[in-house]
Amino acid sequence: MAVRAQGRACASLDRFQTRQAPADPAEDLGSDEAIAAFMAEAFESNDSGYVAHALGVVARAKGMTQIAKQTGLSREQPYRAFSENGNPTLRTTLAVMTAPGIELTARASAA
Repeated sequence: MAVRAQGRACASLDRFQTRQAPADPAEDLGSDEAIAAFMAEAFESNDSGYVAHALGVVARAKGMTQIAKQTGLSREQPYRAFSENGNPTLRTTLAVMTAPGIELTARASAA
C-alpha cells in the first residue's frame, strides 16, 4: 500500500513538473520603445481596466522598488492599485506613468 501511494505521488509530481507557468508580459518589456508600444496599444483599447493592467505590467517590468523610489509611493501602493481588484487613483496612475518615462498627451480626434 505504501508503494502505491508513493507511485501516485510521483505521478502527480511528474504532471506538475511538465506544466509551464503562464508567460509574464513584463518580461518582454526590456526597452523604452517596447514599453511605449505596449502602452499605446493599451490606450487605443479605450478600456480603463486594460490600461490599468498594462501600467501594472510596466511597473513590474521596471521594478516596483524603483517605481516606488521615483514616485514617492510606498512599494505596496502600485501593487495594490494595479492588482486585479485594484482601482488606481489618478495621482497614482500619473506618478507610475511618469516614473518610467511614459508621457500622456492629448490630441483632437480625427472624427
